[in-house]
Amino acid sequence: MREELVQLNRIQGFDLDIVDVDSDSALEAKYGEDVPILLGGAGELCRHRLDAGRVAAYLARCDGRQAEAGQIG
Repeated sequence: MREELVQLNRIQGFDLDIVDVDSDSALEAKYGEDVPILLGGAGELCRHRLDAGRVAAYLARCDGRQAEAGQIG
């Protein structure tokens, strides 16, 4: 998922923060083995694999506002 997001980010230009779950005990307790997960705004966009359609819809909804996506994995 990470490489796909990096490539998409080159085209779309959104903020992308990548967080290592194993480096944060609270995140590790919350997500455990259920990674990677992609969060956008206040919600989950996809889990395990990139759902390009869902990410594109999220970016379109941002409509000029700064989009934020964060991958946890």
